Amino acid sequence: MDSPTVPHNPALAPLAVFGGEWTWEASLEGRPFGRGRAVFEWLEGGAFLLQRDEAEQPEFPASTVIVGADDTTGAYCWLHFDSRAVSRIYRMSLEDGVWRVWREAPGFSQRFAGTFSRGGTLIRGRWEKSGDGRAWDTDFDLTYTRRT
Repeated sequence: MDSPTVPHNPALAPLAVFGGEWTWEASLEGRPFGRGRAVFEWLEGGAFLLQRDEAEQPEFPASTVIVGADDTTGAYCWLHFDSRAVSRIYRMSLEDGVWRVWREAPGFSQRFAGTFSRGGTLIRGRWEKSGDGRAWDTDFDLTYTRRT
């Protein structure tokens, strides 16, 4: 059976800034504790953005994220699954060079905010967590550096 051609999703056009290979470094209070690689590429001809992450340290999970957009609202959905079998649905935005990812869940809410450098070759961000959705603590800092 032939599959139909899937058109590029125009709502994802702003996410082209992610395309390619990046290295990342996780740190806490300025001390690195993890490094790895992330690859962002189009899936299904541009219907979705695929993000694959792997760490140099075997104790860190590998993860896959699929980003899609609602064609009515333009809202992004960030669907995460990792090698620990953790599956989560986040919301996502990219506005004025600031990438945000967040989820509100009873007992464990999370949010990330990362800022692109002027040339788009660096993203500096921070993951935060909350047990009640009101008081937030730093989980870790995360810096992406573009390789390609």
